[in-house]
Amino acid sequence: MPTEKRYEGKPLLRLLELYVLKAIGELSRESEESLNAMAPKLQAIYGGDGRWEDAIAKALHMPDTMPEAIRDMWKKNLKIAHDNKVTLTAQQFAEMFVDNNFAG
Repeated sequence: MPTEKRYEGKPLLRLLELYVLKAIGELSRESEESLNAMAPKLQAIYGGDGRWEDAIAKALHMPDTMPEAIRDMWKKNLKIAHDNKVTLTAQQFAEMFVDNNFAG
């Protein structure tokens, strides 16, 4: 689990990582349930169609193709990790993806 210090002053950072985990099919049931409960509040803040992940996508002006692009990058990175005999966890990928694409 990532350290809390990573998220200090960055309220969207963890939500972005969870968005990435959802896109690659690695979001835990517990996280999904709590995010679904937060969906109305997130929609009120950011807009979207009522789903938490759509509110995050709207907040960052992501294209509809973003989940597919994330999945493609996950597959490529898994292959690179495998070829280099390194383990890449879903959380490591989510952090790396967010840091490389949404660092602000």
